[in-house]
Amino acid sequence: MSRTIGSRGGPRTARLKGAFVPKASLPRWATALALALAVTACSDSDRSGTVTDAPQAGEEGQTAPTETSATSATSATSATAETSATSETPATSVTSATAESSESSATNETNETNETAETSPTSGPAEPSATSAPIGVTLEKGRQTITSAVRVDLTRDFATLPLYKGKAAGETVWYVITDVSDLTIAMELGVNHAPKLSKAGINCPACVQEVTTDDPILGRAPVEFQGGPDFSPARTLVPGPTNFPAASFTPGAIARAGYSSFVRIDSDPITGTPVVYNAPIIATGDGPFDVTTHTNTHDRALGMDTDAMTADLLFVRGFANGQSILYLSFDSSDAFTATVERSTFVPALTDLGFANGGGNPESARTSIFTFVNAQVGLEEAPPERGASQGPGRSQGLTHALSLDIVGRDAAVANADVLEALRTGADVSNIFDVFPTNERAEDRAEYSPAWDLHVGVYSDAAVEAGSNGLQTDANTVRSLADEGVVTSPGGLPLGSANVVINCPALAFLEEAPLGPREPALGG
Repeated sequence: MSRTIGSRGGPRTARLKGAFVPKASLPRWATALALALAVTACSDSDRSGTVTDAPQAGEEGQTAPTETSATSATSATSATAETSATSETPATSVTSATAESSESSATNETNETNETAETSPTSGPAEPSATSAPIGVTLEKGRQTITSAVRVDLTRDFATLPLYKGKAAGETVWYVITDVSDLTIAMELGVNHAPKLSKAGINCPACVQEVTTDDPILGRAPVEFQGGPDFSPARTLVPGPTNFPAASFTPGAIARAGYSSFVRIDSDPITGTPVVYNAPIIATGDGPFDVTTHTNTHDRALGMDTDAMTADLLFVRGFANGQSILYLSFDSSDAFTATVERSTFVPALTDLGFANGGGNPESARTSIFTFVNAQVGLEEAPPERGASQGPGRSQGLTHALSLDIVGRDAAVANADVLEALRTGADVSNIFDVFPTNERAEDRAEYSPAWDLHVGVYSDAAVEAGSNGLQTDANTVRSLADEGVVTSPGGLPLGSANVVINCPALAFLEEAPLGPREPALGG
């Protein structure tokens, strides 16, 4: 089997500009934030769905957007030149880094290759294409919650997952499986058990797509999806005068009609409960696969190997229950969040039941937290395993948009982008629960469908420097009880009604144990 560095595996085709993106209103939290901070996030889109630039510094007489402002977008061209230039970065520096880091893990490669061969899905013949990210420091297997992952790389922050092949509207698609609502199937496939996913289709038929297959276990027989994503738009993200809100942005992937990562095949024959999988499509077509500018792959795809049937997917370093965790990011119901998360914009997920559903077993959602005005900066001198909770570690939206890599493609060719992410450049959200929690009720609360809570520190907290790193949702709720953290606009901390599909992948050192402690009166 051939192995090539991901930067050379894909075509050098031009990114599509101006492709249609469905319009969506500015989220309530962003509207409130713009009003609260007296800044303008974005003006109304034109009829083509383009996000327009925010006013330049010093302009006056601008009004804040209303809730009906159309901000979902297609073509913000400001970052195009930079993105195009960086996508041609030579791979020689990556090769040098690989030589240094692979020495410590070379002894594992043979066993990992054999393991891949044993566990690779057989859902149809694979096309003869192989592009894989280089091997670096490997996370211990016992720290993975998705145990089917062939390996988790801490040098370039990617997980190698089993790859499956299917069809959507006559097109070849490639997908992975990360979660399922049925415990027996979860154990059999080596994925996260997410019982709340069984609620995903309630009052939201578009949130779950039915698929056609001859086997009740997804991935074991050819699969026909109702819809797939369009990966052709160019992802762009231009920070605003104060970094956040962004001046302009363009999601790099958009759901076509009928697409959702949440897939239902069948219902439990005894209880009648739907069995729902999290099965994101990460590439389309028959190859070769562009894992540099992502014209036919997910923006977090660093490698595709259709011989071994594996995919290398960039993960995020985040937090749960005070511990450092790793998680994947595939979709968001909000165009801006999808852009900053390097994920697929799936507007139908806005109606996933239901906002503020954390702690409620009837909701498909659970709670996740981010911040607008936390401190900014990367972890200083992180260890070989990458950023955790060391000095300088930061999080949140202003933090992510303050870094010059935010609008550039994540690719093996762009070694400086991956290094920045390894040292904490992502938003780095806080999970409310984790699959390793000690209490059964907390484990049952886990869902990859996260209900985003956007926190804003008080002026006094910012002035006192008390807006540093947070790693535990219980602490965030306590700060909210004290009035130190609110939702945008000074409202009580709660759901922004933005859903993000972020499966748990692993923990870095110690397993998050919980317990989940709701806020006072929660």
